[in-house]
Amino acid sequence: MLGYLVRRVAWLLGSLFVAGSAVFFLLRVLPGDPAVTLLAVGSSPDELNAIRHRLGTDRPLLDQYAGWFGGLLTGHLGDSLFTRTPVLDQITGRLPVTVPLALSAFVASIVVAVPVGVFAAVRRRGLLGVAVSTLAQLGIALPIFWVGIVVVWLVAVQGRLLPPGGFPRTGWQDPAAAVGSLVLPVATLTIAQGSVLVRYVRSATLDVLNQEYVRTARSLGYSLPQALLRHGPRNGAATVVNILGILLASSLLGTVVIESVFALPGLGSLLLASVKARDLPVVQGTVFAMTATVLVIGLVVDVTQRLIDPRLGGSA
Repeated sequence: MLGYLVRRVAWLLGSLFVAGSAVFFLLRVLPGDPAVTLLAVGSSPDELNAIRHRLGTDRPLLDQYAGWFGGLLTGHLGDSLFTRTPVLDQITGRLPVTVPLALSAFVASIVVAVPVGVFAAVRRRGLLGVAVSTLAQLGIALPIFWVGIVVVWLVAVQGRLLPPGGFPRTGWQDPAAAVGSLVLPVATLTIAQGSVLVRYVRSATLDVLNQEYVRTARSLGYSLPQALLRHGPRNGAATVVNILGILLASSLLGTVVIESVFALPGLGSLLLASVKARDLPVVQGTVFAMTATVLVIGLVVDVTQRLIDPRLGGSA
């Protein structure tokens, strides 16, 4: 297991290097000039060159890359071109919104989708089972921003039950208002991610139902729920862990769209605003941070799977 862990960490570091390099160079081929964004229309070429020199965008591309990568090794993601504040500070300042949103949607999706997915598998030939599978497929097909708009229209506009968007200026100093502002975004993410999880859980449960150990347990007098509770979690744990890893990563990435729909000041809003302003250090720092989080989740999932089920290999 130790050898596998060393190889997997080395693979993670290599993936982070490739991801960071890809983010840096891909952003440089996009059209637009940050210097033009900073100056008024009609600025002279000398003024533009002076701004480019101050920002460092007139340096050779490899020099810019070396500077950014060197800072990355020391935990410095650069400074915003416009506010001149460290990118890392901007990212950490948005985490109190993004992290609760992503984790709440993750937990809610599990609580709702796991029993629903098991029910859909057990009653797959019944009307309710078919209806659940159809609704889950519909939830997967619908764009998440459209689901958010519908949720806002039904609950906030028509029902006037919750605020349609925004986040308290005082943040979590007013817990009730902060929680209230996250209810609809969490519900929207839960509908989208929960629909995917229902399909995964249904497929995993169907696979367990077809196994010999379930039929043996039934022949020994166990009911179907008893057989699933006795043997299902233990034998399907590795698959479940993989599904949960995918769900957690999807919840994090889904916040980019959701925060825009509900006007939440999280990482997603920071990323979109920085893209519009061509604030390259903030864009590449935010994208790299989110990519690194997804890669780390993948590492944790792989290691956990092999601890649960050594038959997957890599235990030497």
